[in-house]
Amino acid sequence: MDFIIKLLITAAVVMFTAWILPGIQIKNFWSAIVVAIILALLNIFVKPVMVFLTIPFTIITFGLFLLVINALIILLAGAIVSGFKVMGFWWALAFSIIISLISYILGTNNVLMIF
Repeated sequence: MDFIIKLLITAAVVMFTAWILPGIQIKNFWSAIVVAIILALLNIFVKPVMVFLTIPFTIITFGLFLLVINALIILLAGAIVSGFKVMGFWWALAFSIIISLISYILGTNNVLMIF
C-alpha cells in the first residue's frame, strides 16, 4: 500500500511539473504513473552505473555533474514512455531540479521515488 501511495504522489508531482514547464508534455495521469514507474526503475538500475562511470567528473564538478545524470535519466524516460515528451536537455534539467526541490520540501527523499 505504501508503494502505491508513493507512486501516486510521484505521478502527481510529475503532472504538476509538466504543467509548470512548457518544454515537458505529458498526455494524461496514466502516462504520469508510467513515467513514475520508469523513473524509479531507471534510478534503481541505470543511475548507479552512470554515477560509477562518471566519478571523476562528479569529483571535479563537486557533485554538480549529478544534475546532468538526472537530466539524462529524464531524457531516457522521455524516449521510453510514449505519452511523455521532453523537448531537450535544458528542459530535462529544469524538470529534475523542480522534482528534487519538491522532494526536499516534502521533507524526505523517500516520499518521491524519483530522486
